Amino acid sequence: MENFPVINMEKLNGEERGATMEIIKDACENWGFFELMNHGISHELMDTVERLTKDHYKKCMEQRFKELVASKSLEGIEAEVTDMDWESTFFLRHLPSSNISEVPDLNDEYRKVMREFAQKLEILAEELLDLLCENLGLEKGYLKKAFYGSKGPNFGTKVSNYPPCPNPELIKGLRAHTDAGGIILLFQDDKVSGLQLLKDGKWVDVPPMRHSIVINLGDQLEVITNGKYKSVLHRVIAQTDGNRMSLASFYNPGSDAVIYPAPELVEKEAPKDQVYPKFVFDDYMKLYAGLKFQAKEPRFEAMKAVEASVSLGPIATA
Repeated sequence: MENFPVINMEKLNGEERGATMEIIKDACENWGFFELMNHGISHELMDTVERLTKDHYKKCMEQRFKELVASKSLEGIEAEVTDMDWESTFFLRHLPSSNISEVPDLNDEYRKVMREFAQKLEILAEELLDLLCENLGLEKGYLKKAFYGSKGPNFGTKVSNYPPCPNPELIKGLRAHTDAGGIILLFQDDKVSGLQLLKDGKWVDVPPMRHSIVINLGDQLEVITNGKYKSVLHRVIAQTDGNRMSLASFYNPGSDAVIYPAPELVEKEAPKDQVYPKFVFDDYMKLYAGLKFQAKEPRFEAMKAVEASVSLGPIATA
């Protein structure tokens, strides 16, 4: 198995830009994942986010998780559990409007830091979308516009902790799935591993690296690129030791954004049944909600079935 793709973003500013863009291209086409170093978010901010997230889990979430495990009788399980995950989570919404001030149990410092972190991630997400445009031969800003809808993109962070698990062979930290949305930026624990992706029929570890941001592509980028880039199955393996922190930030299309393959990427001679569907993002999310842990292909087929009802308006501009 070749090495997991790691991109040093500083090399985009010099003579190694071409080679670095080639690594990104290969990662998007053949992995669906890559890891960023020197991405412009300060190590100090990341360390503060990590410290406050772990403190918050200890103070506010750990006891609740233990009570949940007890209520579901998960401590002494003897058969595989397939209908739930060994994780403790809460969700922060950043765009089109923030709910950070409304989420209970967060102290003022944590709220402030998460706002700052989200702003940095938003800038990074949009920078990455333009790098993908460059590799795809699309005009700069195409993907941001495709995501925009009438109110701008949806952007939020799933804050997760994966506590030590006594029976990791019987319950997943997070079951295998592809992500429904656009581009995902993950700040993961650099000491406790667990994230894996499926490549060439084998599960591959996503290496924990200090101060890195892991990127993966969601279903919407697969549709817009008409399958040139693919969202890939990934999962989290529970561990017997250590509590794994994971902050996954989802830069997704706006709810009313109409998603469809970029015309430049659809070859004129491509048979109609090989072109991805056109749909409203919110309709896809409603379907995904019940089918998250199933294969993505039937979701795309279901969207094709309702495609005729979607009118293709002009892409809104930011």
